[in-house]
Amino acid sequence: MLIIQPVGGLCNRMRSINSARILAKKRNEKLLVIWFVNAELGCPFERIFEPTDAFRVINIRSKWDIRKMALQLAAMAFGSFADNELIRSHKGNGILDETFAASLKKLTYIATEEHFFECHDYTPFVPAKEIADKIREKQNELGSHAVGVHIRRTDNKPAIGKSSTDAFCKSMNEALKEDPQTMFYLATDDLSEEEYLRNQFPDKIISNRERNLSRDSISGIQDAMLDLYCLAATTKIIGSFFSSFTDIAADMHQIPKIIAGE
Repeated sequence: MLIIQPVGGLCNRMRSINSARILAKKRNEKLLVIWFVNAELGCPFERIFEPTDAFRVINIRSKWDIRKMALQLAAMAFGSFADNELIRSHKGNGILDETFAASLKKLTYIATEEHFFECHDYTPFVPAKEIADKIREKQNELGSHAVGVHIRRTDNKPAIGKSSTDAFCKSMNEALKEDPQTMFYLATDDLSEEEYLRNQFPDKIISNRERNLSRDSISGIQDAMLDLYCLAATTKIIGSFFSSFTDIAADMHQIPKIIAGE
C-alpha cells in the first residue's frame, strides 16, 4: 500500500497527491491520503473536494492521531518511510529517481510537500458542492477576455523580492495594450495591494472581495479554492515567483503563465 501525507498549503498538497498517484499507478497499488487539518490548511478534504475513486482520504487533526501513527510506525519498521529531505535528495528535474522508487517496499509512507512525478491531470480534484456554485458564479463574471493575476505577499519572501508591484503593473498594462477589453481576476493575500491595483486599473479588477485570508479555517480554504479555480479559468496568468499557487492554477488547464519580474 502507498500512503501519502501531503504537507503544506492547498496547492502543495494537490501536487504531492498527484505525484503519489503516478507512483501508485507504477506500483499497481491503491493510494491512501492522510489529510492533516492544521494551521497550514484548516479544512477537511470533503469540505473543499468531492469524494473521488482515485484515492481514499483519512482526515486527521493531530500528528499523534492513532491511525496515522500506526501506519507510519509500521512503514518505518517493516516498509519504507520518506520525508521531504529524502524525497528531495532522490529526485532530479522534478522526477523521483527510478532506482530509489523501485527500492521502496510494499508498505510505503511518504510525507512531503514536494512534487516528485509529472502529473497534469487534476480531474480527481472536483470542488465540493457547497462551494462549486460560488466558483461558477464568479467564473461567469470573467467573460472571454480575463487574465489571472496572482500576487503572493504575506508569507513568501522570494515572491515579494522578485515579483514587485511595479512588475505586475507592467505586465497588466502590456495585457491591456494587446487587448483593451481585458479584465483581470485578482487573487492576493494583501488587501492593500488589491486597493492599489483597483486605483491603477479602474473597473478592470474582479476578485472575491469578501474573502477570508486565514488558512486555518474552513471558510479561508474555501475562499482559496475559489481563487484557484477562477485563476485557472482565465486565458493567461500573471503570477508570483516561487509560488505553487501560481503554478497549479496555470497547470490545471495548461494555460500560459508569466512570472512578474522575470
